[in-house]
Amino acid sequence: MNRTTLHDGWTLRSAGGPVPAEIAGRSIPAQVPGTAHTDLLAAGLIEDPYLDLNENDLVWAHRAQWLYSRELDTPQAADDERVDLVFDGLDTVAEISLGGVQIGRTANQHRGYRFDVRSLLTGAPQTLEVLFRSALETAEAEVERIGARPGAYPHPLNMVRKMACSFGWDWGPDLQTAGIWKPARLERWRTARLASVRPLVTVDGAARVAVHVEVERSGLSDAEPLAVSVTLGEQRVAGTVAADESSTVVEVVVENPDLWWPHGYGEQPLYALTVELDGLDSWERRIGLRTVELRTGADENGTEFTLVVNGQPVFVKGANWIPDDHLLTRITRDRLARRLDQAVDAHLNLLRVWGGGIYESDDFYELCDERGLMVWQDFLLACFAYPEEEPHRSEFEAEARENVTRLSSHPSLVLWNGGNENIWGHEDWGWKEKLDGATWGLGYYEDLFPGIIAELDPTRPYAAGSPFSPGQDPTVVHPNDPDHGTHHQWEVWNRIDYMHYRDDVPRFSSEFGYQGPPTWATLERAVRNADGAPLAKEDEVWLLHQKAEDGNGKLDRGMAPHLGVPDDFTDWHWATQLNQARAVEHAITHYRSWWPRTAGSIVWQLNDCWPVTSWAAIDGDERPKPLWWALRAAYADRLLTVQSRPEGDVLAVVNDTASPWTGSVAVRREQLDGSALADVSLPVHVAPRSVSLVPLPDEVRVPGDPAGEVLVAELDDVRTVHTWVEDVELRLDAAPFTASAEAVEGGYVVTVVAHSLVRDLTLHVDRLDPVAVVDAALITLPAGTTARVHVRTGTSGLEGVLVTAPVLRTANDLVAARASVG
Repeated sequence: MNRTTLHDGWTLRSAGGPVPAEIAGRSIPAQVPGTAHTDLLAAGLIEDPYLDLNENDLVWAHRAQWLYSRELDTPQAADDERVDLVFDGLDTVAEISLGGVQIGRTANQHRGYRFDVRSLLTGAPQTLEVLFRSALETAEAEVERIGARPGAYPHPLNMVRKMACSFGWDWGPDLQTAGIWKPARLERWRTARLASVRPLVTVDGAARVAVHVEVERSGLSDAEPLAVSVTLGEQRVAGTVAADESSTVVEVVVENPDLWWPHGYGEQPLYALTVELDGLDSWERRIGLRTVELRTGADENGTEFTLVVNGQPVFVKGANWIPDDHLLTRITRDRLARRLDQAVDAHLNLLRVWGGGIYESDDFYELCDERGLMVWQDFLLACFAYPEEEPHRSEFEAEARENVTRLSSHPSLVLWNGGNENIWGHEDWGWKEKLDGATWGLGYYEDLFPGIIAELDPTRPYAAGSPFSPGQDPTVVHPNDPDHGTHHQWEVWNRIDYMHYRDDVPRFSSEFGYQGPPTWATLERAVRNADGAPLAKEDEVWLLHQKAEDGNGKLDRGMAPHLGVPDDFTDWHWATQLNQARAVEHAITHYRSWWPRTAGSIVWQLNDCWPVTSWAAIDGDERPKPLWWALRAAYADRLLTVQSRPEGDVLAVVNDTASPWTGSVAVRREQLDGSALADVSLPVHVAPRSVSLVPLPDEVRVPGDPAGEVLVAELDDVRTVHTWVEDVELRLDAAPFTASAEAVEGGYVVTVVAHSLVRDLTLHVDRLDPVAVVDAALITLPAGTTARVHVRTGTSGLEGVLVTAPVLRTANDLVAARASVG
């Protein structure tokens, strides 16, 4: 096998549509992999679409056509030689020609394409062209052909197999890219090649790796037996593809295997696996040895939804994942590594790759394998009814087969899911009337996808959708019933206060979340008024980067009962970020206290794809928002949290470690200034991977003055602080601490000593240095306690500004100052 990449020498020019005059007719260098947007940006022909109001200036690109061209200078094929032109991904509606002869047409971003061009090669230079037509216009034409299908957004994105969020979402821009977005190459080969390799792992004491090998024969010579050699670690096992066959299975047995475990449950050993085909072709990956199952049995509370790895039930500490840059070809392995390290540092053990994005890259999955981050991968259907007529069904089948095969080697992949909110949408969003009997995707969720999983990767579980009630008729048991399977909680954020997170005890919460703006440095870089005026939440530029319907109104209504609604934009920015963090932490601690009845929570969302006010914990410039620190606290291996139960408030002691947690919890009730009111010592013994609910005696449970008291519980180095009323009602001190900053090697140490209750102390160091970072945030200090925050920065002379607003902020300075004015 001889592979030649085709990434150099490409040019790009417009080929139709409402292209601006300064771009039409120009030919510019094109980067492959890339898109028209990234090439135009590199050529200085468009402004950065992520900045300010620039997205509005690129609507014309939705209906543009683009032509990629390059010369292909390669020898003619030998008599016994196949020559294939391979594109791993084309975005999206494309026509490919070589030497003026059309060799293929494509309409699916989510799969690769291979064209046999041996008969077309002349040995002289030939022009290779890829013409991209408007995906939007293609989708609109399909609506005319088969009829519209309902969905959550105005563009008919369900009519073309393109990344759904490329058409915009309530957190993303509407750019509608086009281009050769994955590698392209020429492959010259003889006799046979490896078409696919699927290593399927089972463990029953020993680990058994069944390596399924599919070959493609050239058809240019007589078929003969092909030798297959499989090497796993130090073992080598031989197999044969018979002359009249195109596949074989080679099994390798590993005695006493080192098992792969999720983050927080053990190590992640990876074994080198190599497959060689008779000296003709080879394939290499690293695999992990583990089992995974999904328990969805009925019990006294409904229908469970519990992931079990190597026989160990796992509480999922997760976040939803979207593409990390809307311009996909700019996502590097290093960028992904940074994001996944942030996930691990926040104590996450699973990422759900959401169905409006992409089947994630090999880089993404390899990095998750190394870190023990489990992955739940959606099939790519989201928030729409999807037609099942041809060619749609065949395209779904082709992309599913390709990606199930491609990802089968990764131990991190633990669940395939049929799609996002489509079954729910069919039941609840008025689709049935609009469909009037037309197809909407049910055949994919109940037949096509599970059939492909059963055929190609029966070692992994499959769920029909999210949310979904397993084993239930959705017309009888609602697909979003919290008592059955997976649940999406979007009444909170959209309509009701976040305190209502605790109204339900879902079996598994696979979506919930709350909005907050990006960090201040991100706003200063990317969300600016053209006239230089200070930013305000009513500004046009702010609203372009706030995609949620009534987003600002929901932020204000959500804050009002807890922190109030500040008038000053700087205060408002901090308050919205803090409220986002508190809302999500309120949900997660509730869910964790109900383990094993509630078996997981997957917050919406970990990351952003551009600068925007959104539900993300990490903004589009890669900076953690306060929410990230809330995730880190709420997903900690050991947790204390005061929770309500019918018998009254209890202390939930959560132990997600392999060792018992034993000791005496020191619980005290005190005034905000630290004056003691009552204290008790409560013995606890919490088994590994379990939760104990400790009743609180009345002397610490019941406040005498709810607005002036606090409960503090401590066990080992874990502390929780509980108040009986919201901050707007607490008599918080506006100046509850003394603070000092000391320059040290690499930055500063900020020391804070509390003389009254300090709520959620946070240093917004990005205001001083965009690359500065801290090692702690959202710190709540009872009176008499001390915190030290390390600031890493190369900027000198910051001792004074580090300990004052707007850098050092607390909830106190939001509500106490306003209370004193009132």
